[in-house]
Amino acid sequence: MTTTAIQTRGLTRRYSGGIALDDVTLDIQANVITGLLGRNGAGKTTLMALITAQDRPGSGTIRVAGHEPFENAAAIEQMCFVRDNQRYPDDYKLKHAIRAAAVFYPNWSQEVADRLIARFRIPTKPVVKKFSRGQLSALGIVLGLASRAPITFFDEPYLGLDATARGVFYDELLHDYAEHPRTIVLSTHLIDEMDRLLERVIILEQGRVVQHADVEALRGGAHQIAGKAGALEQYLGGRDVLSRRGLGGLASAVVNGAPAAADRTLAAELGLEMSSVSLQELVAAYGFDHAAAEASESVSQERRAA
Repeated sequence: MTTTAIQTRGLTRRYSGGIALDDVTLDIQANVITGLLGRNGAGKTTLMALITAQDRPGSGTIRVAGHEPFENAAAIEQMCFVRDNQRYPDDYKLKHAIRAAAVFYPNWSQEVADRLIARFRIPTKPVVKKFSRGQLSALGIVLGLASRAPITFFDEPYLGLDATARGVFYDELLHDYAEHPRTIVLSTHLIDEMDRLLERVIILEQGRVVQHADVEALRGGAHQIAGKAGALEQYLGGRDVLSRRGLGGLASAVVNGAPAAADRTLAAELGLEMSSVSLQELVAAYGFDHAAAEASESVSQERRAA
């Protein structure tokens, strides 16, 4: 039976500049790697900060393992939040950050920490504030994985890391997750790279949840169609189009819904090419393009009303 690690209901957070989260209702499954996806400013970091009690919502509720996390030490120590801009005391060296984490996290694994420090080649002598962007990210990964916290959040954990170091992170995460399953939420823009890690995804756009589903179900719930623009328009008639692109006389579109046999037959008759949709393309379709379509429709309604 699937259990829920994190539950939010009507979660809303406003800042002076606007709404960061708008009526977010989610059930995040326990012991699953979930991708938190969306453009910059979509609300990803705000959502993680609220769940980990580093901020308070304007309205709505949060439950972590059934409990309100704010000012709840028992709930907070079950979570690890690795921020992309994590700060440390000015005099902290690597050893100080590791010692502090070992005290704070009940499930801390020094063995994992030592192995990762060696694999990432994190320097021991300079203070952390002099680390490069990549070294800071590597330190965050060490703390997040070695914490073995039942619920772990990584906010853009790869910043500044080269392809080899990112590969180390992916391999180590999968290895330790297989041996010690836990709830992991990853915020990322490198969707194609992290595709193999993710079991479920949450797509945020302008503070709202536009998709929350299993990765395979999401991929299977849409298809891509491409070819001559005129033929494509014939195919798209009456269909739920998530996004479309055009260049000259050629065009492509992402269509909501799995293609039926009749769809494949029609595509072949029209000389169109049908293919599956990558997770990266789906995020763009459900996020950026879907939001743009909604905005365009809103403007059209206003004009009709006028």
